[in-house]
Amino acid sequence: MASYIIIGGDSKEYGPVSDADLRLWISEGRLNGDSRVKAESDAEFRSLAQFPEFAAALQQQPVAPAPAAPANPEGVAGDWQAEVLARDAELKFGECLAAGWRFLGANAGFLAGAIFLTWVPNFALVFLSVTVPVLGPLILLCLNSVLMGGFYLACLRRQRGESVSPTEVFCGFKVAFAQLLLAGLVSGLLIEVSVCCLILPFIFLAVAWFFAVPLVADKKLFFWAGMELSRKVVTRVWFEMFVLLLIAFLPMLLFQVYSLFETYKLGLSLWDQSGHNMQQLAQIFGTQSSVIAKFTVRTTLIGQGVLLINLFYSTGVIIRAYENLFGARKS
Repeated sequence: MASYIIIGGDSKEYGPVSDADLRLWISEGRLNGDSRVKAESDAEFRSLAQFPEFAAALQQQPVAPAPAAPANPEGVAGDWQAEVLARDAELKFGECLAAGWRFLGANAGFLAGAIFLTWVPNFALVFLSVTVPVLGPLILLCLNSVLMGGFYLACLRRQRGESVSPTEVFCGFKVAFAQLLLAGLVSGLLIEVSVCCLILPFIFLAVAWFFAVPLVADKKLFFWAGMELSRKVVTRVWFEMFVLLLIAFLPMLLFQVYSLFETYKLGLSLWDQSGHNMQQLAQIFGTQSSVIAKFTVRTTLIGQGVLLINLFYSTGVIIRAYENLFGARKS
């Protein structure tokens, strides 16, 4: 993915930002042909008019004089957030569900590569989380968000008509590593803590913060700003979003129900073996640790296989829902 550094109206350097961001700022009149820009690989700044990839965008810009580069890209993000919060949240349920198959049909090869490249390291992280206590789940929380941020960003760019390679799923490690890591860690920990209260806060936060990672990756937001924007917008259509996620991830949901049932059966079996005695149960846990470990590993393997298949459909649903809620609206 091409990245650029710009010189703002305050003569300071900002970036890196994507080519999509530059095209957006050109269309908004925040950049013009005289704006000073350089690709990350360039040694010197040039006028934006010297970049052939932006010629079409500059030609479509209004003739009226426009401000030069934004004095602060964070201000641009702030303007965009204010615009998103000011408008009514709109989640086109049927369109999102149809988009799952449509995106798969139009991008089957890209999607297969992107899912595989994301799934393999994610599988390793999940396996680590069930075999290494405490540290494993913590590493999963941190790095899963970086992987998924890059994955959704690559798919969003593909949806927007850009030429994107499946290897771009790793761009999260470059464009917003720290903020994606923090978004996953903080939201994940808070969601886990909410389980200690009641199941309803857990479900509410899991849905409300669902777009925090895509927002941080796509808009380069500070992690807390991404979490808050996701919460504020999704809350307005929370029930619709909840049902949409249930349908999009139905195979994974059914497997989770099955997994809970099997876990309950195993626990009940061990409880019966202990004669309903807590001391005996503790001893049985020690002697049956290999059985429990095999059950956990087997369940994890099956769950990751279901997730792999599920992503082929759910990805298109999620990125269309994201564009519904946070994308540009046609006038």
